[in-house]
Amino acid sequence: MQQIVDFILELDKLKSVTRQSRSKGSDRNENSAEHSWQIAMLAYSLEPYAATPVDIHRVVAMLLVHDIGEIDTGDTIVYATEGWEERKAAELEAVKRIFGLVPEPQRSYFLELWLEFDEAATPEARFAHAADRAMPPLLNLANNGQSWRENGISYERVIDKIGPPIKAGCPAMWEYLRSRLEEENRIGWFK
Repeated sequence: MQQIVDFILELDKLKSVTRQSRSKGSDRNENSAEHSWQIAMLAYSLEPYAATPVDIHRVVAMLLVHDIGEIDTGDTIVYATEGWEERKAAELEAVKRIFGLVPEPQRSYFLELWLEFDEAATPEARFAHAADRAMPPLLNLANNGQSWRENGISYERVIDKIGPPIKAGCPAMWEYLRSRLEEENRIGWFK
């Protein structure tokens, strides 16, 4: 029991990892724990729109573990263009350390979920990626392009980064976002 308690208390640190997007209508940036909760709810809500049928419980489990490595590495804005391999290697080491706090079989199960999400090769992982990639633009759209404007992110960079994974996992969400992004591009929210 102590191992599980230690693990859960270590996860509490995810609440201190600040992300680039602000909570809707707030001057406070969201944290990675809030992000994980919100995309889990987004995935449950979008399940009927998945590109293919998915095991939603596996999807949500992936979404709950996918950012745990940020406890050690911090968050990087999704639109960053360099250093992804180094970042992923550092996150893998972090999740091995953190999942190592919990006994088997949970340790292996959590790592398996993290790796499945990272590889994005299964329908569940592709759908999880769609939810993960959809939430930052949804928050930006609700906040007048806040993190795009603050970080000088171009329309093309947004489309290139989020379009393929959202389209692969949840085409209906991509159609919605694509249309909204085109509209906001005309308004001038992007670099």
